Amino acid sequence: MMRILKYGQTPNGKIFARVTPQVDVAESVTQILSRVRAEGDYALRQYTQSFDGVYLDNLEVTAGEWEQALEAVEPEFIQTLQQAAENIRAFHSRQVRTGFVVTDRPGIVLGQKITPIEKVGLYVPGGTAAYPSTVLMDAIPAKIAGCPQVVMVTPPGKDGKVPSAILAAAKVAGVDRIYKIGGAQAIGALAYGTESVPKVDKIVGPGNAFVAEAKRQVFGLVSIDMIAGPSEILVISDGNSDPAWVAADLLSQAEHDRLACAVLVTDSPELAQAVQAEVERQLPLLPRADIARESIDRWGKIILAENLQAGIEIANEIAPEHLELMVDEPFAYLGAVKHAGSIFLGRSCPEALGDYFAGPNHTLPTNGAARFSSPLGVDDFVKKSQFTFYTAEALGKAAGDIIRFAQKEGLQAHGESVRIRQEGRL
Repeated sequence: MMRILKYGQTPNGKIFARVTPQVDVAESVTQILSRVRAEGDYALRQYTQSFDGVYLDNLEVTAGEWEQALEAVEPEFIQTLQQAAENIRAFHSRQVRTGFVVTDRPGIVLGQKITPIEKVGLYVPGGTAAYPSTVLMDAIPAKIAGCPQVVMVTPPGKDGKVPSAILAAAKVAGVDRIYKIGGAQAIGALAYGTESVPKVDKIVGPGNAFVAEAKRQVFGLVSIDMIAGPSEILVISDGNSDPAWVAADLLSQAEHDRLACAVLVTDSPELAQAVQAEVERQLPLLPRADIARESIDRWGKIILAENLQAGIEIANEIAPEHLELMVDEPFAYLGAVKHAGSIFLGRSCPEALGDYFAGPNHTLPTNGAARFSSPLGVDDFVKKSQFTFYTAEALGKAAGDIIRFAQKEGLQAHGESVRIRQEGRL
């Protein structure tokens, strides 16, 4: 059952408690990555047999498998994928950056150029659920950015196949190649490259604790988007919301993962009690009730705040992945929100709208990372380079300042590289 905690009377340690991992997977992940680096495809096949229960001669999804999957998916869902993709493209196309050139001083040209990352790896989770929405959210911004090669990895089922809905989403999103591997071993394959899997420059996408730890360990050799997960939702509501709606939104995240965190912040004791009861009514009806039950019992909570402004302050401290403002005038509070991955305004905007369809990305910072990071977007798939041009005359005007800097830092050769251009030989 969701606990009801009164802000100001309950210790802050309980109010702001973070989800903590159940096990330390770092050593196991290190061993998996080391073996993949040394043994390549052989290690991938062995791990796939051990973890996914299937041995695969061919790790890559073939054109025939792709075609069969597209035929197996009902046309209505293909249309849904296409409409969602259109919404995602429309939103993310507005994020595209252009370079710039500055020529406002004689003899000097400064600028910045934008270049797509050449090879991007997308991790799409499998296991307890399939996520075609993640395929769209991760691949479409990469394609908008102009990445030449987008490679996807995702765990196979025990039949050795990738779910048809995943392959259909990949087709709609423009993914170039797909490999039937998951877990830390898939991250290793993307980071190091194997006989079958190309080495990429950046890895994006959510996953379980093993995937997150693998991304952490390969960072530096390749870039990553973030260490994402577990899922979070924080709902701020006044007393005018339907408790059934609030409960349904909280459970939409609780069913994701046993470590998912669902929080309600309200200034209404009546709503708090009604939502607590409604969660208990709705939860047993869910197909994933066992997962949602553990999430709610361990990490779910209802925080009673003095007023909605105090509720916003609590939310800013928590910095949730998803923040719903289920209040009468949500835009009046939007400016006060400082830290949140994605914000949903009003009572007709459930978080699921953002997960699948609206257009903003659903790969979001979690566990307080919204204090310093952003949702996945086109910027994650480009890199910026600077360029500088000075004429000899322009360098001469700046020479004295540069040499003084070099002397102050004790780096004589820096200064001499300028002086030699002004005075000839050293």
